[in-house]
Amino acid sequence: MNDIRLKTAIFWIVVALAVGYGTGWNVAKTDISLDRNTSFFPTLIIRSKEAPQSVNTDFSRFWKVWELLQNEYVDKKAINAEKMVNGAISGMVQAVGDPYTTYFPPQDNAMVKEQLRGSFEGIGAELGMRSGKLVVIAPLDGSPASNAGVRAGDVIVKISSDDASGMSIGDAVLKIRGPKGTSVTLTLTRSGKEEPFDVSITRDTVRVKSVEVAFENDIAVIRLIRFGEQTNREWDEAVEKITSQGLKGIVLDLRNNTGGILESGVYVASEFLSSGNVVLREDGSGQRSSHAVDGHGRLRVIPLVVIINKGSASASEIVAGALQEAKRAVLVGETSFGKGSVQKPEILDGGAGVHITIEHWLLPSGRSIHDKGLTPDVEVKQNGENGEDTQRMKAIELVAEKIASS
Repeated sequence: MNDIRLKTAIFWIVVALAVGYGTGWNVAKTDISLDRNTSFFPTLIIRSKEAPQSVNTDFSRFWKVWELLQNEYVDKKAINAEKMVNGAISGMVQAVGDPYTTYFPPQDNAMVKEQLRGSFEGIGAELGMRSGKLVVIAPLDGSPASNAGVRAGDVIVKISSDDASGMSIGDAVLKIRGPKGTSVTLTLTRSGKEEPFDVSITRDTVRVKSVEVAFENDIAVIRLIRFGEQTNREWDEAVEKITSQGLKGIVLDLRNNTGGILESGVYVASEFLSSGNVVLREDGSGQRSSHAVDGHGRLRVIPLVVIINKGSASASEIVAGALQEAKRAVLVGETSFGKGSVQKPEILDGGAGVHITIEHWLLPSGRSIHDKGLTPDVEVKQNGENGEDTQRMKAIELVAEKIASS
Protein backbone atom coordinates (compact mmCIF):
# COMPACT_ATOMS: atom_id res chain seq x y z
CA MET A 1 0.00 0.00 0.00
CA ASN A 2 2.83 2.38 0.88
CA ASP A 3 4.48 1.70 -2.49
CA ILE A 4 1.28 2.65 -4.32
CA ARG A 5 0.88 5.89 -2.34
CA LEU A 6 4.54 6.75 -2.86
CA LYS A 7 4.40 6.19 -6.62
CA THR A 8 1.23 8.21 -6.98
CA ALA A 9 2.72 11.09 -5.02
CA ILE A 10 5.97 11.28 -6.90
CA PHE A 11 4.21 10.89 -10.25
CA TRP A 12 2.16 14.00 -9.62
CA ILE A 13 5.12 15.92 -8.22
CA VAL A 14 7.18 15.24 -11.34
CA VAL A 15 4.33 15.84 -13.79
CA ALA A 16 3.33 19.06 -12.07
CA LEU A 17 6.84 20.46 -12.17
CA ALA A 18 7.46 19.28 -15.73
CA VAL A 19 4.46 21.04 -17.23
CA GLY A 20 3.58 23.61 -14.59
CA TYR A 21 5.47 26.51 -16.10
CA GLY A 22 4.27 25.89 -19.64
CA THR A 23 0.61 25.72 -18.64
CA GLY A 24 0.69 28.49 -16.06
CA TRP A 25 -0.15 26.02 -13.28
CA ASN A 26 1.03 27.13 -9.84
CA VAL A 27 3.03 24.36 -8.17
CA ALA A 28 2.77 26.06 -4.80
CA LYS A 29 -0.97 25.34 -4.72
CA THR A 30 -0.46 21.59 -4.42
CA ASP A 31 -0.30 20.57 -0.77
CA ILE A 32 2.10 17.64 -0.40
CA SER A 33 3.89 16.58 2.78
CA LEU A 34 6.20 13.76 3.81
CA ASP A 35 5.45 11.75 6.94
CA ARG A 36 8.02 9.13 7.95
CA ASN A 37 6.64 5.99 9.57
CA THR A 38 8.18 2.72 10.68
CA SER A 39 8.19 1.21 7.19
CA PHE A 40 11.20 1.45 4.92
CA PHE A 41 9.85 4.28 2.76
CA PRO A 42 8.18 7.50 3.93
CA THR A 43 4.47 7.98 3.49
CA LEU A 44 3.48 10.88 1.23
CA ILE A 45 0.20 12.52 2.14
CA ILE A 46 -1.57 14.04 -0.87
CA ARG A 47 -4.20 16.70 -0.37
CA SER A 48 -4.46 17.77 -4.01
CA LYS A 49 -3.99 15.30 -6.85
CA GLU A 50 -5.46 17.23 -9.76
CA ALA A 51 -2.94 17.20 -12.60
CA PRO A 52 -2.53 19.86 -15.27
CA GLN A 53 -4.43 19.13 -18.46
CA SER A 54 -2.68 18.16 -21.70
CA VAL A 55 -0.15 15.81 -20.09
CA ASN A 56 1.00 13.23 -22.61
CA THR A 57 4.13 11.69 -21.14
CA ASP A 58 5.02 8.04 -20.61
CA PHE A 59 6.50 7.58 -17.14
CA SER A 60 6.94 3.82 -17.39
CA ARG A 61 10.73 4.07 -17.63
CA PHE A 62 10.78 6.32 -14.57
CA TRP A 63 8.92 3.74 -12.51
CA LYS A 64 10.92 0.86 -13.95
CA VAL A 65 14.17 2.47 -12.78
CA TRP A 66 12.58 3.33 -9.43
CA GLU A 67 11.59 -0.33 -8.90
CA LEU A 68 14.99 -1.60 -10.01
CA LEU A 69 16.72 0.65 -7.50
CA GLN A 70 14.27 -0.27 -4.75
CA ASN A 71 14.50 -4.01 -5.35
CA GLU A 72 18.04 -4.60 -6.59
CA TYR A 73 20.40 -1.85 -5.40
CA VAL A 74 22.92 -3.38 -3.04
CA ASP A 75 22.84 -0.70 -0.31
CA LYS A 76 19.22 -0.39 0.79
CA LYS A 77 20.09 2.36 3.29
CA ALA A 78 21.12 4.59 0.39
CA ILE A 79 17.60 4.48 -1.08
CA ASN A 80 16.11 7.74 0.17
CA ALA A 81 12.79 8.67 -1.39
CA GLU A 82 13.08 12.38 -0.69
CA LYS A 83 16.56 12.59 -2.20
CA MET A 84 15.41 10.62 -5.21
CA VAL A 85 12.51 13.00 -5.79
CA ASN A 86 14.83 16.02 -5.49
CA GLY A 87 17.27 14.36 -7.86
CA ALA A 88 14.53 13.65 -10.40
CA ILE A 89 13.33 17.23 -10.29
CA SER A 90 16.89 18.60 -10.55
CA GLY A 91 17.56 16.42 -13.58
CA MET A 92 14.34 17.53 -15.23
CA VAL A 93 15.19 21.20 -14.73
CA GLN A 94 18.75 20.74 -15.97
CA ALA A 95 17.40 19.02 -19.09
CA VAL A 96 16.19 22.35 -20.52
CA GLY A 97 19.86 23.25 -21.00
CA ASP A 98 19.80 26.65 -19.28
CA PRO A 99 22.37 27.04 -16.48
CA TYR A 100 20.29 29.78 -14.85
CA THR A 101 17.08 27.71 -14.64
CA THR A 102 17.75 25.83 -11.43
CA TYR A 103 15.94 23.75 -8.83
CA PHE A 104 16.96 24.28 -5.20
CA PRO A 105 16.08 21.69 -2.53
CA PRO A 106 15.08 23.28 0.80
CA GLN A 107 18.60 23.61 2.25
CA ASP A 108 19.98 25.11 -0.96
CA ASN A 109 17.06 27.49 -1.33
CA ALA A 110 17.61 28.79 2.20
CA MET A 111 21.20 29.59 1.22
CA VAL A 112 20.04 31.52 -1.86
CA LYS A 113 17.69 33.60 0.28
CA GLU A 114 20.47 34.32 2.79
CA GLN A 115 22.75 35.58 0.04
CA LEU A 116 20.08 37.93 -1.31
CA ARG A 117 19.57 39.32 2.22
CA GLY A 118 23.30 39.98 2.42
CA SER A 119 24.65 37.51 4.99
CA PHE A 120 25.63 33.86 4.56
CA GLU A 121 28.36 31.33 5.34
CA GLY A 122 30.59 30.28 2.47
CA ILE A 123 33.46 31.61 0.37
CA GLY A 124 31.74 34.64 -1.21
CA ALA A 125 32.01 33.97 -4.94
CA GLU A 126 29.30 34.29 -7.58
CA LEU A 127 29.27 31.43 -10.10
CA GLY A 128 28.08 31.27 -13.70
CA MET A 129 28.44 29.26 -16.91
CA ARG A 130 30.48 30.13 -19.96
CA SER A 131 30.80 27.79 -22.94
CA GLY A 132 29.58 24.94 -20.76
CA LYS A 133 32.20 25.54 -18.10
CA LEU A 134 31.66 26.53 -14.47
CA VAL A 135 33.27 29.92 -13.95
CA VAL A 136 33.68 32.50 -11.21
CA ILE A 137 31.75 35.58 -12.29
CA ALA A 138 33.34 37.49 -9.44
CA PRO A 139 34.54 37.07 -5.87
CA LEU A 140 32.96 39.50 -3.42
CA ASP A 141 35.25 42.18 -2.05
CA GLY A 142 36.84 41.13 1.22
CA SER A 143 35.40 37.62 0.99
CA PRO A 144 37.35 34.41 1.73
CA ALA A 145 37.46 33.71 -2.02
CA SER A 146 38.90 37.14 -2.78
CA ASN A 147 41.41 36.92 0.06
CA ALA A 148 42.54 33.50 -1.20
CA GLY A 149 43.29 34.92 -4.65
CA VAL A 150 40.26 33.74 -6.65
CA ARG A 151 39.63 36.05 -9.62
CA ALA A 152 36.76 36.88 -11.95
CA GLY A 153 36.92 34.59 -14.97
CA ASP A 154 38.60 31.65 -13.20
CA VAL A 155 37.28 28.30 -14.45
CA ILE A 156 36.46 25.75 -11.72
CA VAL A 157 37.78 22.32 -12.73
CA LYS A 158 37.29 20.51 -9.42
CA ILE A 159 35.63 21.15 -6.07
CA SER A 160 37.44 19.23 -3.33
CA SER A 161 38.47 16.53 -5.85
CA ASP A 162 34.97 16.28 -7.39
CA ASP A 163 35.05 16.86 -11.15
CA ALA A 164 33.11 20.05 -11.94
CA SER A 165 32.60 19.33 -15.65
CA GLY A 166 28.89 18.95 -16.28
CA MET A 167 28.07 20.15 -12.77
CA SER A 168 25.17 22.59 -12.49
CA ILE A 169 25.52 25.95 -10.76
CA GLY A 170 23.16 24.77 -8.01
CA ASP A 171 25.16 21.59 -7.36
CA ALA A 172 28.40 23.57 -7.32
CA VAL A 173 26.99 26.08 -4.82
CA LEU A 174 25.92 23.19 -2.55
CA LYS A 175 29.41 21.71 -2.61
CA ILE A 176 31.19 25.04 -2.08
CA ARG A 177 28.94 26.42 0.66
CA GLY A 178 29.45 25.21 4.22
CA PRO A 179 29.77 26.18 7.85
CA LYS A 180 32.16 28.86 9.00
CA GLY A 181 35.62 27.50 9.79
CA THR A 182 35.49 24.57 7.37
CA SER A 183 37.52 24.56 4.19
CA VAL A 184 37.05 23.75 0.52
CA THR A 185 39.66 23.34 -2.21
CA LEU A 186 38.97 24.63 -5.71
CA THR A 187 41.05 23.48 -8.66
CA LEU A 188 41.10 26.38 -11.11
CA THR A 189 42.36 27.27 -14.55
CA ARG A 190 43.12 30.87 -15.42
CA SER A 191 43.93 32.74 -18.60
CA GLY A 192 47.71 33.18 -18.75
CA LYS A 193 48.45 30.10 -16.61
CA GLU A 194 49.33 26.87 -18.40
CA GLU A 195 48.41 24.40 -15.65
CA PRO A 196 45.45 24.04 -13.26
CA PHE A 197 46.18 25.06 -9.67
CA ASP A 198 44.56 24.50 -6.29
CA VAL A 199 43.24 27.18 -3.95
CA SER A 200 42.27 26.20 -0.41
CA ILE A 201 39.64 28.49 1.09
CA THR A 202 38.39 28.63 4.67
CA ARG A 203 34.68 29.40 4.77
CA ASP A 204 33.46 32.32 6.85
CA THR A 205 30.41 34.47 7.43
CA VAL A 206 30.13 36.75 4.41
CA ARG A 207 28.32 40.03 5.00
CA VAL A 208 27.75 42.06 1.89
CA LYS A 209 26.83 45.73 1.82
CA SER A 210 25.26 47.03 -1.33
CA VAL A 211 26.81 50.49 -1.46
CA GLU A 212 30.08 52.07 -0.33
CA VAL A 213 31.12 55.70 -0.89
CA ALA A 214 34.58 57.25 -0.94
CA PHE A 215 35.74 60.74 -1.90
CA GLU A 216 38.57 61.99 -4.11
CA ASN A 217 38.63 65.77 -3.61
CA ASP A 218 35.35 66.92 -5.20
CA ILE A 219 34.58 63.54 -6.82
CA ALA A 220 32.47 60.82 -5.21
CA VAL A 221 33.37 57.19 -5.94
CA ILE A 222 30.31 54.98 -5.41
CA ARG A 223 31.05 51.27 -5.18
CA LEU A 224 27.82 49.41 -5.99
CA ILE A 225 28.49 45.84 -4.91
CA ARG A 226 25.17 44.07 -5.45
CA PHE A 227 21.47 44.56 -6.08
CA GLY A 228 19.79 43.01 -3.05
CA GLU A 229 16.90 43.62 -0.72
CA GLN A 230 18.59 46.58 0.99
CA THR A 231 20.15 48.19 -2.08
CA ASN A 232 17.59 50.96 -2.64
CA ARG A 233 17.74 52.08 0.99
CA GLU A 234 21.56 52.06 1.07
CA TRP A 235 21.64 53.84 -2.30
CA ASP A 236 19.36 56.63 -1.03
CA GLU A 237 21.63 57.12 1.99
CA ALA A 238 24.67 57.42 -0.32
CA VAL A 239 22.93 59.91 -2.61
CA GLU A 240 21.92 62.07 0.35
CA LYS A 241 25.55 62.12 1.51
CA ILE A 242 26.75 63.09 -1.98
CA THR A 243 24.20 65.83 -2.63
CA SER A 244 24.71 67.37 0.81
CA GLN A 245 28.43 67.88 0.12
CA GLY A 246 28.06 69.61 -3.24
CA LEU A 247 30.40 67.27 -5.09
CA LYS A 248 31.10 67.98 -8.76
CA GLY A 249 31.53 64.51 -10.28
CA ILE A 250 30.79 60.80 -9.74
CA VAL A 251 32.56 57.53 -10.52
CA LEU A 252 30.13 54.61 -10.36
CA ASP A 253 32.12 51.42 -9.78
CA LEU A 254 30.21 48.31 -10.94
CA ARG A 255 33.17 45.95 -11.05
CA ASN A 256 32.45 42.43 -9.80
CA ASN A 257 28.81 43.37 -9.27
CA THR A 258 27.09 40.16 -10.36
CA GLY A 259 23.57 41.57 -10.35
CA GLY A 260 20.55 40.63 -8.27
CA ILE A 261 17.13 42.27 -8.26
CA LEU A 262 16.38 43.78 -11.67
CA GLU A 263 14.08 46.46 -10.27
CA SER A 264 16.91 47.79 -8.11
CA GLY A 265 18.98 48.18 -11.25
CA VAL A 266 16.19 50.23 -12.80
CA TYR A 267 16.01 52.34 -9.63
CA VAL A 268 19.74 53.14 -9.69
CA ALA A 269 19.88 53.87 -13.43
CA SER A 270 16.89 56.21 -13.07
CA GLU A 271 18.97 58.30 -10.67
CA PHE A 272 21.05 59.54 -13.60
CA LEU A 273 18.49 59.69 -16.43
CA SER A 274 15.67 62.11 -17.25
CA SER A 275 13.52 60.00 -19.59
CA GLY A 276 13.39 56.95 -21.83
CA ASN A 277 13.70 53.27 -21.04
CA VAL A 278 16.24 51.62 -18.79
CA VAL A 279 15.73 48.07 -20.06
CA LEU A 280 13.49 46.00 -22.34
CA ARG A 281 12.22 42.51 -21.50
CA GLU A 282 11.40 39.94 -24.17
CA ASP A 283 9.45 36.75 -23.45
CA GLY A 284 9.50 33.46 -25.31
CA SER A 285 6.94 34.61 -27.86
CA GLY A 286 8.94 37.70 -28.76
CA GLN A 287 6.63 40.08 -26.93
CA ARG A 288 8.46 43.00 -25.35
CA SER A 289 7.79 45.13 -22.30
CA SER A 290 9.83 48.01 -20.93
CA HIS A 291 11.01 49.50 -17.65
CA ALA A 292 10.97 53.26 -18.09
CA VAL A 293 12.98 55.80 -16.10
CA ASP A 294 10.95 56.32 -12.94
CA GLY A 295 11.52 60.07 -12.69
CA HIS A 296 13.08 60.31 -9.23
CA GLY A 297 16.59 61.15 -10.49
CA ARG A 298 18.68 63.45 -8.30
CA LEU A 299 21.97 63.09 -10.21
CA ARG A 300 20.87 63.79 -13.78
CA VAL A 301 23.45 66.40 -14.79
CA ILE A 302 26.53 65.72 -12.67
CA PRO A 303 29.51 64.39 -14.72
CA LEU A 304 29.60 60.58 -14.57
CA VAL A 305 32.01 57.75 -15.44
CA VAL A 306 31.16 54.06 -14.89
CA ILE A 307 33.73 51.29 -14.32
CA ILE A 308 32.97 47.72 -15.45
CA ASN A 309 34.95 44.49 -15.73
CA LYS A 310 34.34 40.84 -16.62
CA GLY A 311 32.74 40.35 -13.20
CA SER A 312 29.99 42.88 -13.98
CA ALA A 313 26.86 40.93 -14.85
CA SER A 314 23.09 41.05 -15.16
CA ALA A 315 21.58 44.04 -13.31
CA SER A 316 24.92 45.88 -13.28
CA GLU A 317 25.08 45.48 -17.07
CA ILE A 318 21.54 46.87 -17.28
CA VAL A 319 22.66 50.02 -15.44
CA ALA A 320 25.89 50.45 -17.36
CA GLY A 321 24.26 49.68 -20.73
CA ALA A 322 21.40 52.13 -20.22
CA LEU A 323 23.79 54.91 -19.23
CA GLN A 324 26.09 54.17 -22.15
CA GLU A 325 23.32 54.10 -24.77
CA ALA A 326 21.84 57.35 -23.42
CA LYS A 327 25.34 58.87 -23.68
CA ARG A 328 24.97 59.80 -20.05
CA ALA A 329 28.21 58.15 -18.96
CA VAL A 330 31.55 56.97 -20.30
CA LEU A 331 32.28 53.29 -19.59
CA VAL A 332 35.82 52.45 -18.48
CA GLY A 333 37.44 49.09 -17.85
CA GLU A 334 36.97 45.68 -19.48
CA THR A 335 34.18 43.88 -21.38
CA SER A 336 31.50 42.73 -18.95
CA PHE A 337 30.31 39.15 -18.35
CA GLY A 338 27.25 39.06 -20.60
CA LYS A 339 24.22 37.70 -18.71
CA GLY A 340 21.04 38.84 -20.42
CA SER A 341 18.31 36.66 -18.90
CA VAL A 342 15.69 37.17 -16.20
CA GLN A 343 14.85 34.49 -13.65
CA LYS A 344 11.59 34.21 -11.71
CA PRO A 345 11.93 32.56 -8.28
CA GLU A 346 9.09 30.24 -7.25
CA ILE A 347 8.74 28.96 -3.69
CA LEU A 348 7.64 25.33 -3.47
CA ASP A 349 6.23 23.29 -0.60
CA GLY A 350 8.70 22.34 2.09
CA GLY A 351 10.97 25.33 1.45
CA ALA A 352 12.33 24.21 -1.92
CA GLY A 353 12.47 26.62 -4.82
CA VAL A 354 12.99 26.86 -8.54
CA HIS A 355 14.40 29.75 -10.54
CA ILE A 356 13.04 29.75 -14.09
CA THR A 357 14.33 31.89 -16.93
CA ILE A 358 11.17 33.63 -18.11
CA GLU A 359 12.57 36.42 -20.27
CA HIS A 360 15.65 37.89 -21.85
CA TRP A 361 16.49 41.50 -21.20
CA LEU A 362 17.72 43.89 -23.86
CA LEU A 363 19.32 47.31 -23.87
CA PRO A 364 16.96 50.24 -24.66
CA SER A 365 18.03 50.03 -28.33
CA GLY A 366 16.87 46.39 -28.45
CA ARG A 367 20.42 45.01 -28.47
CA SER A 368 21.21 41.82 -26.55
CA ILE A 369 24.50 41.50 -24.66
CA HIS A 370 23.92 37.87 -23.63
CA ASP A 371 27.20 35.91 -23.86
CA LYS A 372 28.79 39.04 -25.40
CA GLY A 373 28.96 41.62 -22.63
CA LEU A 374 29.25 45.39 -22.79
CA THR A 375 32.28 46.89 -24.48
CA PRO A 376 33.71 49.86 -22.55
CA ASP A 377 34.25 53.20 -24.29
CA VAL A 378 37.74 53.34 -22.79
CA GLU A 379 39.41 49.97 -22.31
CA VAL A 380 41.73 49.78 -19.31
CA LYS A 381 43.27 46.52 -18.09
CA GLN A 382 43.78 46.14 -14.37
CA ASN A 383 47.55 45.75 -14.41
CA GLY A 384 48.76 48.43 -12.06
CA GLU A 385 51.93 47.90 -10.06
CA ASN A 386 52.23 48.20 -6.29
CA GLY A 387 48.51 47.62 -5.83
CA GLU A 388 47.50 50.60 -7.95
CA ASP A 389 43.93 50.53 -9.25
CA THR A 390 44.52 51.67 -12.83
CA GLN A 391 40.85 51.48 -13.81
CA ARG A 392 39.75 53.64 -10.88
CA MET A 393 42.54 56.11 -11.56
CA LYS A 394 41.51 56.44 -15.22
CA ALA A 395 37.85 56.93 -14.28
CA ILE A 396 38.71 59.73 -11.85
CA GLU A 397 40.91 61.33 -14.50
CA LEU A 398 38.04 61.31 -17.01
CA VAL A 399 35.56 62.76 -14.54
CA ALA A 400 38.00 65.52 -13.67
CA GLU A 401 38.27 66.34 -17.39
CA LYS A 402 34.48 66.48 -17.65
CA ILE A 403 34.32 68.83 -14.65
CA ALA A 404 36.98 71.10 -16.14
CA SER A 405 35.20 71.33 -19.47
CA SER A 406 31.72 71.92 -18.06
